[in-house]
Amino acid sequence: MMKQGDAVYQAIVNVCGQQDTKYEPSKEQRASVKQILFDGFKAGTIVLGKEYTDEELSAYIPGLISNWLRKDKRLNGGVAYVPANPGSRAGSSDPQVKAMRLLLASKTDPEERAEIQGFIDARVATLKPAKTVDLNIDDLPEALKAKYATK
Repeated sequence: MMKQGDAVYQAIVNVCGQQDTKYEPSKEQRASVKQILFDGFKAGTIVLGKEYTDEELSAYIPGLISNWLRKDKRLNGGVAYVPANPGSRAGSSDPQVKAMRLLLASKTDPEERAEIQGFIDARVATLKPAKTVDLNIDDLPEALKAKYATK
């Protein structure tokens, strides 16, 4: 059984040929890659975590291809993947946030919704990763450097 990332890589190389640069398959090439992966999943030669209907599998594969085109250094020109919005999924698996979002969806009163949203925002803020700043103190003007160098 082949891992999904390896299967996507192999299918793209088979369809697009070997390249040293970023792969940007055309619509037709993506359709060919999708068909190869679909057949591999159906044949059981590619690892699949759960059972999918044919329709669900057809909907799953394009995202799988896009994901690996972004993240696999063999496919993206050797660039390390950096998420566009780090922390944007904060709270998505937190039971408190899930419960509060369900409660929010059940309410129509603007005051109640605002109150619940405030609690959601506060909880998500505690779950988000802290933003790091690469500050080089030596790049600051002397007046600021003297004031903030020890903090």
